[in-house]
Amino acid sequence: MKRFIFSLLLLINSLFTIAQINTDRVILIGRNSLYFEDYVLAIQYFNQAIKAKPYLAEPYFYRAIAKYYLDDYKGTEDDCTLALERNPFMSKAYQLRADARQNQNKYDGALEDYKTSLEVYPNDKFVLINMGIVNIQKKDYDEAEKYLNTLLKSYPSYTQGYLTRGALYLEKGDTIQAFDNYNQAIKLDKYLPQSYSMRGLLYYYKKDFDKSLADFDEAVRLEPLQAGNYINRGLVRYSKNDLRGAMSDYDKVIDLDPNNIIARFNRGLLRSQVGDDNRAIADFDVVINFEPNNYIAYFNRSLIKNNIGDYSGALDDLNTVLAEYPEFYHGFYARAEIKRRQNDLKGAERDFNYARNEESRKNKEIAAGQTEEQAEKTREKSDKDIDKFNLLVVADKTEEEKSKYNNDSRGRIQNKQVKLDLEPQFVVSYYEKPNDIRRFVYFSQLIDNLNKRTVLPKKLRITNSEASLNEFQIEEHFKSIDDLSKRIAEQPANADLYFARGMDYMLVQDFVSSVEDFNKAISLDPKFTLAYFNLAVVYTKQLNLKENVPEYEKKPEQTDFTTLGGGKKDPTLPATTVIDPGKMEYDLIIKNYNKVIELNPEFIYAYYNRAGIRYKQNDFRAAILDYNEALRRDPEFAEGYYNRGLARFQVKDKNRALDDMRKAGEMGVVEAYSIIKRMTE
Repeated sequence: MKRFIFSLLLLINSLFTIAQINTDRVILIGRNSLYFEDYVLAIQYFNQAIKAKPYLAEPYFYRAIAKYYLDDYKGTEDDCTLALERNPFMSKAYQLRADARQNQNKYDGALEDYKTSLEVYPNDKFVLINMGIVNIQKKDYDEAEKYLNTLLKSYPSYTQGYLTRGALYLEKGDTIQAFDNYNQAIKLDKYLPQSYSMRGLLYYYKKDFDKSLADFDEAVRLEPLQAGNYINRGLVRYSKNDLRGAMSDYDKVIDLDPNNIIARFNRGLLRSQVGDDNRAIADFDVVINFEPNNYIAYFNRSLIKNNIGDYSGALDDLNTVLAEYPEFYHGFYARAEIKRRQNDLKGAERDFNYARNEESRKNKEIAAGQTEEQAEKTREKSDKDIDKFNLLVVADKTEEEKSKYNNDSRGRIQNKQVKLDLEPQFVVSYYEKPNDIRRFVYFSQLIDNLNKRTVLPKKLRITNSEASLNEFQIEEHFKSIDDLSKRIAEQPANADLYFARGMDYMLVQDFVSSVEDFNKAISLDPKFTLAYFNLAVVYTKQLNLKENVPEYEKKPEQTDFTTLGGGKKDPTLPATTVIDPGKMEYDLIIKNYNKVIELNPEFIYAYYNRAGIRYKQNDFRAAILDYNEALRRDPEFAEGYYNRGLARFQVKDKNRALDDMRKAGEMGVVEAYSIIKRMTE
């Protein structure tokens, strides 16, 4: 790792020598990388800025953000401290350090930072809600209630505030007020799946399984990719003796995430109950592989192995459990039975007598009120009580705390609410983020032809699911930039070399240099179709950066009042961005897509991307025409149906919009189903 970082710094230094480094530009490129979630790459840029000008606060703060997204909370805290040493008035650094401390369970330090931030912005809703959350975590419920009441007094339509206060009342055992707050949240925003899942879990604990099931059904419809909703709905179905339904929910979770431990454990238990022993063992194998100290899984696997006559395997698992839990009498009874079957009568008698004595002792403790019998059908994942070996696992409170309270300084705040965004634009790239749900393979003869020429270091692909670069890919592309620069010096009229370097610059988020190289490739080869296409893509990326201020750069008064419920917009329609349609940037992007279509009318991705630009300009009818052209050429273009559906909703063409959404849903765009429900109510 050290060798990698050293070599990477050398490569970056070859582009920006310390004596000549344009710190503002390097910080800007690092911020580009942050916005597009290339966090490892962002850190390398901020390292260079810090090396050149260690007295600046901003690169430390931005590097802290990158580390935060990589779950390096200690690194985040340290960088925020360094930023504040250089600029003690950086309010966002206090907030980020508070969040980092909160994630490390340093609650007092977190509260101190949040209070400092509140001194500057007393009505900052994110700080107020986080003050409530930290105090809940500290179990200082009165203090938490005070901050949450202040929050909701200032922001009476803030849905997340009610959910957090509902969680507070649930922690206090006041289920009536918890229900009141969850109901109010649903009244304010009936399309927020979290509200239904939280209320559904409360109904489950109150043993009102019908209402609980209805809420989880709604949560699943609104957010079909959220595994926790399927897990908990499976528990509700199990409680209603619907084993088939519960099994199907756990199957769905494992389809989404084959390594989901809760779903694997619960499905293993259900399979053992219906006699599907071999497949139950397979599920517990996965659990134990990922959690080698999960003794409850070992015990259940031992019982199943005993059922199928694998006495040696069962004994090994039991020995592992009993070495950790020598007072677990159920385990000694089970081991006595196995030893008896193996004709080890002395060992069987010894285990049986020990188990009987332990059971007697435990029953006396229960009778004396020292312990309580457990009547529940579930346990939390963090509950390691071996006596609950046969209970299904509910999504853990501690693991769900971030989503349950929705710590609003975490992640992209603008994505917390349910939004109806277009599917992303397509880009010509070397990399693609894997998608387990949609397994589309996109093809373009144009790209295939360029790949066959072998003028680029890697094979190009067309994708709308861009992947962040890992450390070695970053190193590779900086080295490629260096090598291509030398080759361009030798062959200044080679358009392919400029295109290749433009690709590298685009991937390392240096958009200014990328634009220069794509334009140079076009000037050398005016028919270089893919250069026009990616030039338009990079212009769009630059425009997105300009128009969308990241949450960590907003001032508290820059509030999205429509999110808080204070807007006047039509709630039945998807959100749109109000944009000046005459912007020069948009004209430039459209001009490049027009050129792509002129050179290659069959390149459907140019129609699709141009439609997205026209949609953002609120020219929905022109967008629909472009989606029509793309779909006429490829009737299996799922994203085209989805986006055309959104555009048709905007022009009140509801029936055809719903047809498009149904088609998109059939083809794997699962977000379409929640939109169908929303638009048919």
